[in-house]
Amino acid sequence: MGHNLLKGKRGIIFGALNDKSIAWKVAEKAVEEGAVITLSNTAMALRMGELNGLSEKLNAKIVPADATNVEELEDVFKQSMEILGGKIDFVLHSIGMSPNVRKGRAYDDLDYRNLDKTLDISAISFHKMMQAAKKLDAVAEGGSILALTHIAAQRTFTGYNDMADAKALLESIARSFGYVYGRDKKVRVNTISQSPTLTTAGQGIGGMNAFFDFAEKMSPLGNANAEECADYCVAMFSDLTRMVTMQNLFHDGGFSNMGLTQAVVEDYIEKK
Repeated sequence: MGHNLLKGKRGIIFGALNDKSIAWKVAEKAVEEGAVITLSNTAMALRMGELNGLSEKLNAKIVPADATNVEELEDVFKQSMEILGGKIDFVLHSIGMSPNVRKGRAYDDLDYRNLDKTLDISAISFHKMMQAAKKLDAVAEGGSILALTHIAAQRTFTGYNDMADAKALLESIARSFGYVYGRDKKVRVNTISQSPTLTTAGQGIGGMNAFFDFAEKMSPLGNANAEECADYCVAMFSDLTRMVTMQNLFHDGGFSNMGLTQAVVEDYIEKK
């Protein structure tokens, strides 16, 4: 049952693919909380995924776009304002993909053309998105823009590969653009660093199941799931967090502040 935290607000959710994705859960939760939204993903993702079903369920129009293409991003904001009847109040960037990870290239044997694609899709697209929105004055004063990130931006995790570099860049863009957008338009920009989550994209990263289990044992509250992340996103979209900006917010059950837990010690002893 919703609490009308987003009543009267308009939003765009980028990156929903299927019901395992965090963006999918955020879209559902935003509408439950009273918002009206549009959905956006690439034409290829629309063919691969199940977004039409979510569109029908939430009565949310789909505006296809390649998030690395500025003109297409501009069209998403223009169409969304027309469809929803005004400026946008919140935006979620839930986009990430590494061709190097998909092709099993090790970090010390990267294909640099693929690295360029990783950075463009997973991080620079966030800058392009906000630059397009700002030039169009598409986001309302007090609006909230979020991107999903991962603790691999700060620490090294085997298998995360060049996605770690992309997430570090993503977080830097959030701080730098957050300053400019806040100064000029009073729009807030933040990133949420989520627990390892068994989404379709997450499961493509080598060792994800092992990391998921390790993080569960390291986190005092356990791993945060996709639905819980959606709750946090809604809170960040709402007016309750109107003075929070330029932050990287950990949503990981405490994992980011832990060094060693009893559960991990006991697991090590048992396996020895």
